Amino acid sequence: MTPISPHKPAHFCLHQSSLSYSHLTLSSPFLILAYDKIAVASHHLEPMRKGKRKKKPSPGSSQRERERESQSHLLEQKENPNKNRHSFTERERHCDFFLERETKNDAVKMFRNQYDTDVTTWSPAGRLFQVEYAMEAVKQGSAAIGLRSKTHVVLACVNKANSELSSHQKKIFKVDDHIGVAIAGLTADGRVLSRYMRSEAINYNYTYESPLPVGRLVVQLADKAQVCTQRSWKRPYGVGLLVGGLDESGAHLYYNCPSGNYFEYQAFAIGSRSQAAKTYLERRFENFTGSTREDLIKDALIATRETLQGEKLRSSICTIAVVGVGEPFHILDQDTVQKLIDAFEIVQDEAPAAEPDAGAEPAAAAEEGEGSGAGADQAAVPEPDVAPMDI
Repeated sequence: MTPISPHKPAHFCLHQSSLSYSHLTLSSPFLILAYDKIAVASHHLEPMRKGKRKKKPSPGSSQRERERESQSHLLEQKENPNKNRHSFTERERHCDFFLERETKNDAVKMFRNQYDTDVTTWSPAGRLFQVEYAMEAVKQGSAAIGLRSKTHVVLACVNKANSELSSHQKKIFKVDDHIGVAIAGLTADGRVLSRYMRSEAINYNYTYESPLPVGRLVVQLADKAQVCTQRSWKRPYGVGLLVGGLDESGAHLYYNCPSGNYFEYQAFAIGSRSQAAKTYLERRFENFTGSTREDLIKDALIATRETLQGEKLRSSICTIAVVGVGEPFHILDQDTVQKLIDAFEIVQDEAPAAEPDAGAEPAAAAEEGEGSGAGADQAAVPEPDVAPMDI
């Protein structure tokens, strides 16, 4: 076989009957892969047969011998149709396998990238990938929790700093005296949206001389987020908002999604590791309607601690805000929050130790005898229980 020269044109390889890798001195594996495919193409153009080739009839043979040879060749093809097919070498099989795998991977990437480059492009499954990416940004943000009763709404969030040398970013914003918002996701987007909500509340109060209803503000915020899912030159807001407020119809807690949807909840949690907080809230949500302000704060602290996964809860890594009847929206200072945490942790530490003592009291009273009378009755009177969050 004639060795392949790098100076010869590429079409020269297609006219070779076979290719040998001993004649190739290629440093790049991609070039070897290309020559593998050229070898396969050359075999397809001029199939190599393992068996003996059909001999061409000599010019001096008779017509009968030619017909006999052609008939025997046809019979042989009918009996063994795969006999003369080209059989790939092991290297060529590996070449086709890797090329097929790379083609499939490229097709998957192409299929995904084909529909997520623009927020207005639908995928065949009816999905908007850019909107889903924005919702994923909410899941990556620090946790935010909201609870409401008939008279109060409590918002809580986890403050995470980028490094030990930097301070945390603000995650709870005041919109009006009766409305506040907690965010999870891109803090910059949340700051812009909170400024928009504050402007809408001021304009409504100036025009109608009455506080802006919470539901109307949430609808306007959802419409603003929905516009970003319908314009090709915009991107969705990568932030989720828990809007808590109080108006004439009572206390409200809403969740605004980057997709433009909004939902009203009794209690909800968003952000990273929020599933643990949701599990706790789902077990307790039936009691939230009649809960007091102190009970709501206690449940908010417990739900916040569930998102920390073993990390100790401190006032420096959490923020609590309250709004209620006769109480405008305000953020509790760190000293107050730390006192609440300490009181809550002391009660929790004492509760397991009090259980075995309570079981030992009846046995001690029985050993004293029956003649003690009034003294035994006075000793048997239990002390009043201390509320877990008696503030």
